[in-house]
Amino acid sequence: MSSWLRFLPVLALLAWAGAFLHARSRPERLQPHAPLSSFPSELAQWHGKDVPMDPQILAVLGPGEFLSRIYESPKEPYIDYFLGYFPSQRTGDTIHSPKNCLPGAGWAPIASGRMQIERTGGPPIAANRYVLEQGDDHMFVLYWYQSHGHSVASEYLAKYYLVADAIRLNRTDGALVRVITPVSRAESIATAEGRAVSFSQKFLPVLDQYVPN
Repeated sequence: MSSWLRFLPVLALLAWAGAFLHARSRPERLQPHAPLSSFPSELAQWHGKDVPMDPQILAVLGPGEFLSRIYESPKEPYIDYFLGYFPSQRTGDTIHSPKNCLPGAGWAPIASGRMQIERTGGPPIAANRYVLEQGDDHMFVLYWYQSHGHSVASEYLAKYYLVADAIRLNRTDGALVRVITPVSRAESIATAEGRAVSFSQKFLPVLDQYVPN
C-alpha cells in the first residue's frame, strides 16, 4: 500500500499534464473585450494622455495589447498607468513580472510587500507594492495579475491559473495592471500609496470591460 501511495503524486502529475496537452490541442476560446484605446482618459479629477511605447519594450513584451498613459491632477503628482492584455499565452509569450524590470535607470527597490485594494461590489484586489529610490527621489508602485475573474499578486499563482484555466475554460488570456506615482518631497510614502490605491479604485469598476472575466 505504501508503494502505491508513493506513486500517487506521479499519477496526479501525469493526469494534469495529459489534461493540459488535450486543452492545448483545442482551438482557444478568445474572448471579446473593449479595445484598450477606449479606456477612460478621464477618471474623476485625473486627465490622461497616452505615452508611445518604445519598440524594444514592445518586442520584449511580445504579442498583446498595451496601454501606457500618464494621468495628471491639478493638485497631486502624476500617475503612470500601464495595462497589458495578452489574448493568448499558449505560444510561450507569457506575462513578464515587473519586478524584473523595476530596478533600472538608477532606481532600486528599498521596500516591497503585498496589500489588499478594496473595491465596491467585489472581493479585494491582491496587489504587490514596491517603493523605489534614486538618490533623494522615491516612487511608489502597485501591480497585479488579472484573468478570468482572478486578481492575484503572486506570479506563481498567476501561472497556476494560466494552466488550470487552459484546462477548465480553454482560455489562456490574462493581463498585467501597474500603477506608479512619484513621492514628492512634501509628502510621505503613505500619502503616495493612498493616491495609487485611490486611483486604482476609480478604474476597477470598468476594468472587466478590457480584461474579460
